[in-house]
Amino acid sequence: MSENILIRGVNWVGDAVMTMPAIRAIRRAHPDDRISLLVKPWVAALFEKSPDVDEIIVYEDRFKGFMGKLPLAGMLRKKKFTKAYLLQNAFDAAITAFLAGIPERIGYGRDMRSTLLTRAVPYNNDDRQMHHIEYFLELLRKADIDAPYSLPWIELSLEERLAAREKLGSLKRPIIGINPGAQFGPAKQWMPQRFAKLIDRIVGELDGSVVVFGGPSERALADEIIGLSQSSGEFKGVVNMAGKTSLRELTALISECDAQVTTDSGPMHLGYATRTPQVAIFGSTSPELTGPVGYGFRVIRHKTSCGPCFERQCSETDAMLCMESVTVEEVFDAVKTLLPTRPAVFFDRDGTLCNYREYIKNRDVFKVMDDINTTKSLIDNGYILIGATNQPGVARGIIYDKLVKDLNFEFVVKHGFRAFYYCPHAPEEGCSCRKPEPEMLLRARAEHGIDLKRSWVVGDGASDMLLARAVGAKGLLIESERSDETVQADLRAGSLTEAVKLITGQP
Repeated sequence: MSENILIRGVNWVGDAVMTMPAIRAIRRAHPDDRISLLVKPWVAALFEKSPDVDEIIVYEDRFKGFMGKLPLAGMLRKKKFTKAYLLQNAFDAAITAFLAGIPERIGYGRDMRSTLLTRAVPYNNDDRQMHHIEYFLELLRKADIDAPYSLPWIELSLEERLAAREKLGSLKRPIIGINPGAQFGPAKQWMPQRFAKLIDRIVGELDGSVVVFGGPSERALADEIIGLSQSSGEFKGVVNMAGKTSLRELTALISECDAQVTTDSGPMHLGYATRTPQVAIFGSTSPELTGPVGYGFRVIRHKTSCGPCFERQCSETDAMLCMESVTVEEVFDAVKTLLPTRPAVFFDRDGTLCNYREYIKNRDVFKVMDDINTTKSLIDNGYILIGATNQPGVARGIIYDKLVKDLNFEFVVKHGFRAFYYCPHAPEEGCSCRKPEPEMLLRARAEHGIDLKRSWVVGDGASDMLLARAVGAKGLLIESERSDETVQADLRAGSLTEAVKLITGQP
């Protein structure tokens, strides 16, 4: 019998991002059940395209206070939920689920709410002892749910990516997004004068552009920083977007930046959840608890005798020593180390590099294209060769993971490829790495310094061409008898040899 699951999400953007792996784990524990997510309106947009939830219930202002809980509980009761996972720590979440008559109520036993839970997981200041991603996952593990670690990922549509790319299209690259604010309080904020000097170095020394982000309450801060900069004004390389975007627009714009400089704030979490290379400046808080995760980031923090204090405002005599010690030079140097510089050609495998298009279950049927050696001329022209292939047969138990790795590695050993990435997941898993989702290419960018906007994706299917559009690379379709004429590609070729000639400009 299927279940009807309620997840009470958390209230702030950064926290909401850090719950995403836990929500994914709940989905995997309940693959055929209906899952609803109850969240505040300002974080709901993060989950609009998530494959892990079937419904978003917005926690409106009218539900505030005890009297507001009654209509909310009544609404939830009508939906006949069978189980509630309370990721929000507050008493509010527990009393709502209790009043809604949800039979199973699982959450941390804190904030005087244990008696309202049917499974109160012991709480021992865990959120001050582990990263908050692990904190939410640990709740599930202690409730006997398999909750493996994974990275947060915000699903963006191709249309959202293209709209953001168009909005930034007139700016010189590299484009650096800067987020100077922090809703928590000024103790998290780096000095405006130093942000201004950083902007001047980005525009002057990198010949790049800067986009300043922030919410409506941070417009004055953005104006102050840009006013202090010598590079202010759109035509001088600085654009002020503070207070001018929705949450999803902000996320898409950050994803289109070549790098991001940020405080410990909501946009920092949006950055690593879209795999944007980022420099995160920490002062009063701890990166071990709420810092960026994954790859392609640098954390700048100087330990002080008073930190991390987790205070909103500095109370020390030597005010803001933790932030005062962070120099423009070290932030600028960190940005430079993260910027991608090399173009690459990403190749699909089956049907592009090898003839066999079905599941390759043994080495005997594996045979590379006769003209595979022509790809080496790409290396002579300054390109890095990287493979990217979907292999859902691994998840379905049709092919072995080791065989996939061994066959992919042959391209590294024999044909000059720098790396070969693959997605082992089935389509229904909704992962971030199955083409046309861009995780494999974003990982390659971080690990090999790839400039995706100067790169190519070569493949024989629609997913390859959509992948190219998602990251801003050029798509080259190798046509076959199975080719779809409706597939959008920048160029088309009949063979690897022809594809290489088109990329390198050879006659």
